[in-house]
Amino acid sequence: MLVLVDLDDTLCNTWEAGRYTILRLIPHLLRKRKFRAFLYILGARYRELEQSRELHMMDLDKLLERLLEKIYGRVSEGELEDITTLVDRVFFSNLHLFPDALPFLEGLKRMGAKMVLVTDSSTYWQRRKLEYLGIKDYFDAIIISGETGHSKLDPYNFRLALEKFPRERRIYTVGDRDDTDMRGGKEIGSVTILVNRGYFRGRKPKYADYVVKNLLEALKVMERDDKGGT
Repeated sequence: MLVLVDLDDTLCNTWEAGRYTILRLIPHLLRKRKFRAFLYILGARYRELEQSRELHMMDLDKLLERLLEKIYGRVSEGELEDITTLVDRVFFSNLHLFPDALPFLEGLKRMGAKMVLVTDSSTYWQRRKLEYLGIKDYFDAIIISGETGHSKLDPYNFRLALEKFPRERRIYTVGDRDDTDMRGGKEIGSVTILVNRGYFRGRKPKYADYVVKNLLEALKVMERDDKGGT
């Protein structure tokens, strides 16, 4: 059995931690008279970046720099450092695994599954999260968009995961986003399990074979299949 697993909002509360960070960032922007940045956040205009392949592979500081340049045209190094430091501190102080993450990973381990983490963003940012959360060693392979040069909007990273374990015949993809995780899983012929939480919660899925509330339900789907159930 081969299981491809997403990180952000599947195993850990990235969107929630990001939301807390935005709430802490707003007073800072107002004090610095960065009203256009405040209005950009208030209007949720960051949603326009969801389909950007380039931004899916950036470090946090580069992402913030790009956003501020988009809003203001240019930003000083000192201003960027102040914002990056604040965001980094608040984000990691609020980041944690979902309660079902470790039982899910342990359950897959007991089943003898090969586990591959397939995640967007940069090498530094994602590997730092894995170290902070203490789950790096659960995975037999880690595929990060910043390392491959391909975001999960493309099927490349999913095919790469399959190439690493060509002998596995039962393949599952577990994630929270339909147009990346589920679509990528479908591209390689896997069973796709959408965990309905995080930033993309509630969006109507097109590519999911199963929609579950949490990772324990996802684990039950795989355990049932493993026992020959339906």
